[in-house]
Amino acid sequence: MRLQLGYVPLSDAAVLIAAVECGFAAEEGVAADLVPEPSWSTLRDKLALGLLDGAHMLAPLALACHLGLSGPQARLVAPAALARNGNAVTVSLPLWQAMAPASDALPEVARALATVARARAREGRPLTLATVHPFSSHTYQVRRLLALGGGGLDLVRLVVVPPPRTADSLERGEIDGFCVGAPWNSVAVAAGAGRIAALGCEIAPDCPEKVLALPVEMAASAPPLLRALRRAARWCAEPEHWPDLAARLAGAGHLGIDQDLVLRGLSGRLRLGPDGPERATPDYLRLGEEALAPAPDAVDWMLAEMAAAGQIAAAEPLRAEAATLYRPDLRAG
Repeated sequence: MRLQLGYVPLSDAAVLIAAVECGFAAEEGVAADLVPEPSWSTLRDKLALGLLDGAHMLAPLALACHLGLSGPQARLVAPAALARNGNAVTVSLPLWQAMAPASDALPEVARALATVARARAREGRPLTLATVHPFSSHTYQVRRLLALGGGGLDLVRLVVVPPPRTADSLERGEIDGFCVGAPWNSVAVAAGAGRIAALGCEIAPDCPEKVLALPVEMAASAPPLLRALRRAARWCAEPEHWPDLAARLAGAGHLGIDQDLVLRGLSGRLRLGPDGPERATPDYLRLGEEALAPAPDAVDWMLAEMAAAGQIAAAEPLRAEAATLYRPDLRAG
């Protein structure tokens, strides 16, 4: 059987891509093809309908799909995470100028953003902010950033833009800002369209991000793929491999961008704006083997964030079923 493994073009698909392209999967007896998908909704539907055998997937979306809260319901298992962190909130240069925070410190940026959002809402022209899917850590990080500044999602118009389209949408003026994973924040900065305002690893450190999502029927055959992922994660974590990894990810078959923009995220050295400054944040994106283990409280965190965002009425009635998503026991194989 040859597996069809879906992913959305992002740097945090690196471990899955390396597992296949660097031969780790083949060495573990797993034949697999990588299938790029244009959006999380498309990937979700193909996985639910059996057109994909597994996928690099937003952890909250995997949970929402598992619970029947988004798209066709599909019983899934998530035996491994694929990365930690990697997101950032980027705003247009006019919005950054209007915010004029006293410093790059997270509380200052949050207050400045909430202040502008509140003023724009009063004027009847709310800020339009994009996330990559309603059920995503990106949505919850935008909510948390606004809340830190004393505001809420009610102050803004929240829209969905697939990751590869975010920088273009900002450059065209269709949105005022977005929260997305690497490398698309750096792409917006390099295009002179945006300024990175806040890092996801500071808004909600190590929150549930991407997972390997498999149909529950695939659980028994997961261990060889998981062994390949562990080997790939160790390879991806080594700095000497980052230029090779960046070149692979940046190629036309995946991201289709300048590999230096990918390398910035892998190394945690980000240029915040078109004219600087540069910031070194080693935890910006973590791909090592330790990042593959789902956080013990991941399900509780996601349910709490879904409730806070108004996506579910309460967490408790869903807790028992939600707990069946994560299957770290499969990693022992």
